[in-house]
Amino acid sequence: MAKKDTLIFSHWYTSIGGLQESAQQFYQSLEETIKRSQIPDVKISRIDFREGTIMSAKREYCRIKRKEHVFDVCAAPFGTSFFVSWWLGEMPPGFLGRLILAIPVLGQWLLSIVRPVTYYRMDTALMFQSSINQAVQDVIDGMTKANGLRSLTEMERKPILSNLFNR
Repeated sequence: MAKKDTLIFSHWYTSIGGLQESAQQFYQSLEETIKRSQIPDVKISRIDFREGTIMSAKREYCRIKRKEHVFDVCAAPFGTSFFVSWWLGEMPPGFLGRLILAIPVLGQWLLSIVRPVTYYRMDTALMFQSSINQAVQDVIDGMTKANGLRSLTEMERKPILSNLFNR
């Protein structure tokens, strides 16, 4: 995620030895898989992030957004392998949220009233993570099977979680 103020709370990656695919083909398959899942309120787009400094090359990511949560998925050849990674985070508050946060002393309290952390909000965020992670795994499984490569192990499939909704 390019913005420093985006709160990252989950990450996952894998390298698949011997797989030579294009990022575009992976993203297209991922988009089709997500659309078949009919996840509510999902928007899919492509976004470019720099690989490093302002003068470095850009890398295209597939962005999957649902409400304030965003997945940025990267897929690319890496030597004789192909890697896939995703980052799940919460977008910073919009203009109104930033305006509320700017109010001394009361800002954080007011934002918690306007945008409270509820069980339902946490549950749907976790379902979003689970659904997109499963879609990524399904695409990888299809590509490895089509190329006669081994499937990912259970350990290789597990995301790395940070403090979900830690404020």
